[in-house]
Amino acid sequence: MEKRYFTIGMAGHIDHGKTTLTKALTNVDTDRLKEEKERQISIELGFAPLYEDDEIQISVIDVPGHERFIRQMIAGVAGIDLVVLVVAADEGVMPQTREHLDILKFLGVKNGLVAITKIDRVDEEFIELVKDDILEELSNTVFEDSQFVLVDSLSKKGIDEMKELIIKTLKEQEMRDAKGAFRLPIDQVFTVKGQGTVVRGTVYEGTVAEGQALKIMPNGIEVRARQIQVHHKPAVKAYAGQRTAINLSNVSVDDLVRGDVLVSSEHFIVTKTVDVAIRMVADLEHIVKQRMPIKLHIGTAEVMGRIVFFDRNEIKEENGEILCQLRLEEEILTKRGDRFILRRPSPQETIGGGWVIDPRGNKYRFGNQTIEELEKKKVGTPIERITAALVEAKSLPVNELIKRTALDEETLNEHLTDAEFVLYNGKEYTLQGLIHSIEEDIFDQLQDYHLTHSMKTGVNKAELIHTMQKRFPKSLLDFVVENGMTNGLFKRKEQFVSLASFVPHVPKSWEKRTENLLFELKKDALKVRYLKDYFSSAGIPESLIFDLKRFLEEQELIVPLDEQFAYHGDVFKEAVEKLRSQTGSEFEVGAAKEVLDLSRKYMIPFLERLDAKGFTKRVENKRVWQK
Repeated sequence: MEKRYFTIGMAGHIDHGKTTLTKALTNVDTDRLKEEKERQISIELGFAPLYEDDEIQISVIDVPGHERFIRQMIAGVAGIDLVVLVVAADEGVMPQTREHLDILKFLGVKNGLVAITKIDRVDEEFIELVKDDILEELSNTVFEDSQFVLVDSLSKKGIDEMKELIIKTLKEQEMRDAKGAFRLPIDQVFTVKGQGTVVRGTVYEGTVAEGQALKIMPNGIEVRARQIQVHHKPAVKAYAGQRTAINLSNVSVDDLVRGDVLVSSEHFIVTKTVDVAIRMVADLEHIVKQRMPIKLHIGTAEVMGRIVFFDRNEIKEENGEILCQLRLEEEILTKRGDRFILRRPSPQETIGGGWVIDPRGNKYRFGNQTIEELEKKKVGTPIERITAALVEAKSLPVNELIKRTALDEETLNEHLTDAEFVLYNGKEYTLQGLIHSIEEDIFDQLQDYHLTHSMKTGVNKAELIHTMQKRFPKSLLDFVVENGMTNGLFKRKEQFVSLASFVPHVPKSWEKRTENLLFELKKDALKVRYLKDYFSSAGIPESLIFDLKRFLEEQELIVPLDEQFAYHGDVFKEAVEKLRSQTGSEFEVGAAKEVLDLSRKYMIPFLERLDAKGFTKRVENKRVWQK
């Protein structure tokens, strides 16, 4: 069974015991900062390993509960798989508890448990009142059917039960997509002495490997994953759902901020205009007006912008979904389906949240026509859904397309007949446009290679595919190469791939000297000098000899006898024909020497070359002609 990775979050009002509960569960104090110790409140996100076995690994994020640190709270819960809502038995549901619940709802967190903490401070009757209070507050939320656990973190009451429930719940839950392109929204940036820049975050999707080339978006800074750690332990890879720290090369800590995103693919979109579907909080304290400034929290990013409506000018109260647009002051990286939170900058409050319909929003007219267009986008046609899935994954079998598009098999197969979708290997689909893109990439690589290595037959196919395998599945690359050969774009000789029009040749600057070398070699017929002397006499530099010698051999312009001697290709052919015509079906060394008038110095290597080329076969002290 493939191992699965999850990150859970602690949420709730300040001083309700989130950090103490985390420590009781993990034996790790997540309050690291001096200020946190002094004030006894969490300011920054805290992280700890909770549990690991052969099937599952679970990490914990402890998020700040104070209203002033809501940004850190949103950054923390944005990448989690399960939430433990922490409510103190001696206080019950508080304002920050409600705001955290709203945030969790808008971010689409679907799995939650409730921990009633500090139970040793109150009697059982009061705990029952608190339970009723919580149940009423959780009505009509994702937490309404959540299981309750009564705990006291200091005495450790209920801690084992809480831990077992978390593990059981996650073992029944699907993990995030580890097959898509890697994406890690950065929530911490720091330096480690002697190591350089380190970023930390929760892997949203995909997998990252040590040494992998990556990009920091939205600025497009190219970096490499020098080292990977998961909970302070070195790791070769990090997977979707894991908390990970990555030591990056080629970037300064000053160039990065929380909110940047580390990715492995260029298919993610960087944008400042986003079409969205939003819902508002139940009790808006202030009217939300057209083009009002908003603060967008998406992933770990916090960006200022304005909200643009197309069917209204303000919102006082609204229970349904609103289709609108966010126009931002800074670029963000996002894709369809990403969840976000909207807050009012002043007075500060959470006003709503939602999901990204289209990260490439345009400017639209006010009116119902725009709303209708956005409605179509929101639903997404089957063709659009299939295309989006294949843009992300590059190629998918039908069973995976069903999962990613939420289309039934009959509808999916009906639309896969579209000319843009290509079936290959008899089981996987890709995009025609992607095939053309890969073909162009391979064409450019081969063209560059031929310019630099004009004497070589081509690029080893395995090497060619390996250079592109981090971006595309190997099966797809194999198909594109073979398809390109069928269509006359590429050709292959043995394991080497080249452009169909390419003919190996000596660089123009060395043509004349190569001709002189071959002329001298042919003139000396069967009584040749050392091959290195011909290269030296022709003025061929040492750095070129290896490649030129291999080229001349591949083109059969010369035939090596051994490491020291070689014949001109024409001379070798003439010698073979002469020997064949003047001997029977078999011959001995002496007979060959008489025919060709060669000393043993040349004769033995010449006969061994005949054997190697399959012209003859040695049988005891004779050679038998084979072809």
